[in-house]
Amino acid sequence: MQFLTRYPIASPKRWFRRDTLKDDGMAGLVLGVESVPDGLASGLLAGVNPVFGLYGYLYGMVGAALFTSTAFMAVQATGAMSIIVADVDLAGRDDPARSLFTLSIVTGLVMILAGLLKLGGFLRFVSNSVMTGFISAVGVNIILGQLDNFTGYAADGGGRIARALDLLTHLWRVDVASVTVGVVTIVLIVALQKTFLGALGLVVAVGVGSILAAVFGALDRNVALVADIADVPRSLPFITMPVFGEMFGMLIPAASLAFVGLVQGAGVSAGFPNPDGSEPDVSQDFVGQGAGNIVAGLFQGMPVGGSMSASSLVAGAGAKTRTSLVFAGVTMALVILLLADVVAFVAMPSLAALLIVVGFGTIKPSRVMSVARTGTVPLTVMSITFVLTLVIPLQYSVLVGVGISVLLFVVGQSSRLVTKRLVIHDDGRVEQTDPPPTLPGAEVTVLQPYGALFFATAQTLRDQLPDVVPDSRYAVVILRIRGADDAGATVMDLLRTYAADLREVDGRLVIVTDSDRVARQIRSVIDADLIGPRRIYRSTTFIGEASRRAYRDATTWIDERTADDRQEDGTDG
Repeated sequence: MQFLTRYPIASPKRWFRRDTLKDDGMAGLVLGVESVPDGLASGLLAGVNPVFGLYGYLYGMVGAALFTSTAFMAVQATGAMSIIVADVDLAGRDDPARSLFTLSIVTGLVMILAGLLKLGGFLRFVSNSVMTGFISAVGVNIILGQLDNFTGYAADGGGRIARALDLLTHLWRVDVASVTVGVVTIVLIVALQKTFLGALGLVVAVGVGSILAAVFGALDRNVALVADIADVPRSLPFITMPVFGEMFGMLIPAASLAFVGLVQGAGVSAGFPNPDGSEPDVSQDFVGQGAGNIVAGLFQGMPVGGSMSASSLVAGAGAKTRTSLVFAGVTMALVILLLADVVAFVAMPSLAALLIVVGFGTIKPSRVMSVARTGTVPLTVMSITFVLTLVIPLQYSVLVGVGISVLLFVVGQSSRLVTKRLVIHDDGRVEQTDPPPTLPGAEVTVLQPYGALFFATAQTLRDQLPDVVPDSRYAVVILRIRGADDAGATVMDLLRTYAADLREVDGRLVIVTDSDRVARQIRSVIDADLIGPRRIYRSTTFIGEASRRAYRDATTWIDERTADDRQEDGTDG
């Protein structure tokens, strides 16, 4: 258990401090009350029993608080994660509810594995253009996914876009009472958030909308309620074991959920410094989010991740420590135990209205325009990701987005490699010029590639190297490889081929590198008669020292070769 010592769970005595208890209690109360309608809405968005969203908020938040390094990270179901859950075919399984809980647990295991493997740094490979396209499409999906609940019309169609089009062609079939409740809720949410109520305005708006729905019900214009689609128990759930036989089949959606949750959680880690001045650890936060998912799954909750909005709310409400998250969980538990009947009569159009507001808030026109102004490639990548996220299930679009990011990175790196010639003058100055198209004979040519050296840039490097021709006899090429920890097999093959071409004209390829690994790769992969140990120069702490030494040695070697030729010519004469 020694590895647990760096996690907050190992120091429970530091949680409850008399000087911060009041502030944490008030902040937890605000977050807990606001999370009740939010949790129900997340369950609704995911297409599952809204109560499972409530349980996910409660247990995911408390479970994660025991392990995260970011004190104010509130782990809850996010809109993007809920949409992914909605695209997973849970209804077709033998026990859809337990399958949902299994998905939460598998997602947690993937997150914990990512944290233990320190994969936090890999998130930087996901480009801003991909995430902007993905998040914008998620916002559109959230809006489209709630039109049925908002209008009271069950549209036909195999996807959100198809159902939205069906709604547009059957507008006369919408339920006026449902739309009225939804519109009133939206107006109140927008208006009350600008008042002293702040985030609690969401609770008031949903409450007023639900009261209006009750009035319509008394007038025989029934509006759908939470009680119509789910039983809201008056107790907290017991532990529910996962369906072990389904865990392997859950890996793809779990990986997508984990990726989205970790990306959003990394934003929380970067945006909320700890009050004690300690640096947040993104990988430890991965573990914390994973723990939250496992606890949520065991207690009948849906998948969760770091929530920027909830973290902002608890921090803005005056929280001093992570104890505020525990108070928020206690508040939610009391609401479930004491006010279950009230929760059951929350109007579905009000929850849909809340989600529609969230969906519009997810779309950031300023970010979209920023990416569009950056260039054609980022705009194209953003557009492709946006369209794919709309037309294919999100668990696959997330993975496609990651693939696009990696491909974009590789293409970008390969196009940025530039090779220059370094001309060393007698007075010590070094002039940088373009490489010659062909290698001059009996001369030393020093070449410096700028950029990453790996398989995708190998051909670019070869295209920029001077061609070896019959007139290149006794040419020596000094290739400076700096800043590369691993050149890779493709680059090694290029060096072997180029060295062989030089040997055909009695020339040499010399390597100057600052990497022990690259030097070992050359010695172990390339024959010594092509690039022997004496043709590999190790860089020193003085810039250019090894290159000048290699240049002097190469010049001496050329002088010896040409002198031998002159001597042979004289003997023959």
